[in-house]
Amino acid sequence: METTFYILLHLKTTDGHENFGKFSIGDDKTVADKIFHQLKGNRDVTDQCGLCIEYIEMRDNLPYNVQIMSCTLDQIAENCRIITKETFKRFAV
Repeated sequence: METTFYILLHLKTTDGHENFGKFSIGDDKTVADKIFHQLKGNRDVTDQCGLCIEYIEMRDNLPYNVQIMSCTLDQIAENCRIITKETFKRFAV
């Protein structure tokens, strides 16, 4: 069974939620969890949240929602920096 982990960025629109970014964070659950737990945001998500980050586990091409959190625009920017830095560290070894 093939498993990969992703972080999706989405925003609330009048038509629902629109994805605007997707980061592949590998196939190692421990590393993926570590990256996600560094991210900034509020884990108490409501329907009123405008910007969200979703941590997804894909098993055999089927998505499983692992966690979701709402973010401010500044937090989204910081989170993109964190994800990029951790991805760079993973591949720069």
